[in-house]
Amino acid sequence: MKGEIEIKVRGYHLDIYAHVNNARYVEFLEEARWALFDDSEVGKEMISRGFAFTVVNINVSYLSEARVNDVLVIITDLKKIGNKSITLSQKIFCKTDMKQVVDAEVTFVLVNMKTGKAAVIDEEIRSIISQV
Repeated sequence: MKGEIEIKVRGYHLDIYAHVNNARYVEFLEEARWALFDDSEVGKEMISRGFAFTVVNINVSYLSEARVNDVLVIITDLKKIGNKSITLSQKIFCKTDMKQVVDAEVTFVLVNMKTGKAAVIDEEIRSIISQV
């Protein structure tokens, strides 16, 4: 599972210090995850099976700043599939010099939409998610 998207920093992404607000990076990471699942059809497949992706933990290290008009490259990669959770590694780089801006790990579960409980990730689901 690996994906890559680009996002251009706009004025509304900035804070009072004229660099990207830390909360916006979390939104950028989410956009990259949605793109990964949409592009691979995994999102549709999990929804058709009655599952929803639910984030349960995000660890973000802010390494450098991004400013207006920077183009950010967000790389998402599968780190681990457990029995009930999936962990992705996400990294954000400034495209001009590929300087790393953010290093993050995001853990989520597949929630059964009928029961509201985390689903066990069986071999079939593991196989589908691994194909991304």
